[in-house]
Amino acid sequence: MDAYKKAGVDIAAGNQVVTDLKKLSGNQALGSFGGLFPLDLAGYKRPVLVSGADGVGTKLLVAQKAQEHATIGIDLVAMCVNDIVAQGAQPLFFLDYLGVGHLQRAQTQAILKGIVAGCQDAQVQLVGGETAEMPDMYQAGHYDLAGFAVGIAEAQQLMQPEKMALGDILLGLPAQGLHSNGFSLVRQILFKQHHFELSAQLPHCKMDLAHELLRPTKIYVKALLPLVQQNLVSGIAHITGGGLLENVARILPTDLDAVIDCSTWTLPGIMQDLASLGQLSFTDLANTFNLGIGMVLAVHPKNLGQVKQALAERQQPVLQIGQVTTGQQKVILQEQK
Repeated sequence: MDAYKKAGVDIAAGNQVVTDLKKLSGNQALGSFGGLFPLDLAGYKRPVLVSGADGVGTKLLVAQKAQEHATIGIDLVAMCVNDIVAQGAQPLFFLDYLGVGHLQRAQTQAILKGIVAGCQDAQVQLVGGETAEMPDMYQAGHYDLAGFAVGIAEAQQLMQPEKMALGDILLGLPAQGLHSNGFSLVRQILFKQHHFELSAQLPHCKMDLAHELLRPTKIYVKALLPLVQQNLVSGIAHITGGGLLENVARILPTDLDAVIDCSTWTLPGIMQDLASLGQLSFTDLANTFNLGIGMVLAVHPKNLGQVKQALAERQQPVLQIGQVTTGQQKVILQEQK
């Protein structure tokens, strides 16, 4: 055994990760010093590159506790590409970072399969990344993930607050569970206050906690990109940390409010159970979770029918949840009854 391996870093295992990833992704250029992406600017007048970086937060701890790593890579891709498309851009390529104390091939393969699946769903190319084996940095079986994405847009198609107008209709695209935010509170309630096992099933959930909590973040690129390219939406908010209150406010101009009627959809069962177990107020829920809405679209009334039809053609459910009114860049949530 060589000295570096004795110290805890297995170069051969790292090389095997690259080999495995080449097979999974079909990209034989992986492993180069830099990720390559041929950029075709034909048809663009004023192209703008849009970049984003994100992680999965402490949802990782749930995956590690459950020893289920197959979907956490989808979360990683989703958190990045959903931000890119919300800006009005087409995601092009993705890079990942995996930091781990000790490389375990089965665990690493499961994570990478999820990343590849997410990239395929988002129609982006995985062009590179970094796998760092760092002994003593992480507890046994633990790891950290970060993702990086780059997209492109015609300058005039970028989502800007000035595109929104008084009377715009607000549409909500349903979330797929908790997505990847609020897990520090989730873990506090379920595992520290109440000591649930991951095999437990809560009253309003159809799955045990392991499967409910690890439902992957939905990727909305295929549903939204055609709307962006046809200039059918005036604003898009990706509902992540801070919920509807913080994220919808980010797309508003200073003289408009967003009024959202939360009675137009049903609060997901997991959030109902968390509210009961953790004695959370509606404000607590709204400040932490997506409340069941993963994306909010602002649409001029004249485009409403075309937008709903386009979403239906892509099997994307949609809810009419509110309207843009005069105001001061605030989000007003009318509580569920």
